Amino acid sequence: MEKLVYASLAWFAIPRHGLTSVFVIAFVSATLLPLGSEPAVFGFVKLNPDQFWITVVVATVGNTLGGAVDYWMGLGAKSVVAPKHEIQYLKWFERLGPKALLMAWLPVVGDPLCAVAGWLRLPFWPSVFWMALGKFTRYSVMTALLLWIPNSWWTQILKPIAGL
Repeated sequence: MEKLVYASLAWFAIPRHGLTSVFVIAFVSATLLPLGSEPAVFGFVKLNPDQFWITVVVATVGNTLGGAVDYWMGLGAKSVVAPKHEIQYLKWFERLGPKALLMAWLPVVGDPLCAVAGWLRLPFWPSVFWMALGKFTRYSVMTALLLWIPNSWWTQILKPIAGL
């Protein structure tokens, strides 16, 4: 098992596979699995500042496709788990409609929101649009803010970890 973990980590190494790794990590992190894509996006952009926008777009596409998978899982779950059962406390989500998915970028609650959208059978393409808009905004703002932090600060933070 340990060899499998090391092999997986080696394959996803950012400098080696670059944007492919960013896409896969962003996709997986948008599912209900606990993984954050922000460090991969920031790390790649820090190494390749000239690829800021393409990295943000690749991460947004991967993360939005992962959100679409959550949507379809929610859609399928409703037909399997409770095809005729309505949950009363989700009425507010139905009233907001797909626009509620603008909040799909939020940590912890964002990914389940995508599944709830499927559960409620909200229109798919408008849901994907609002997911993508929120995720694009998150990656753009967050990565830009992290890039404004001076390299000396990152060096100080990493010294204990790197044994420098």
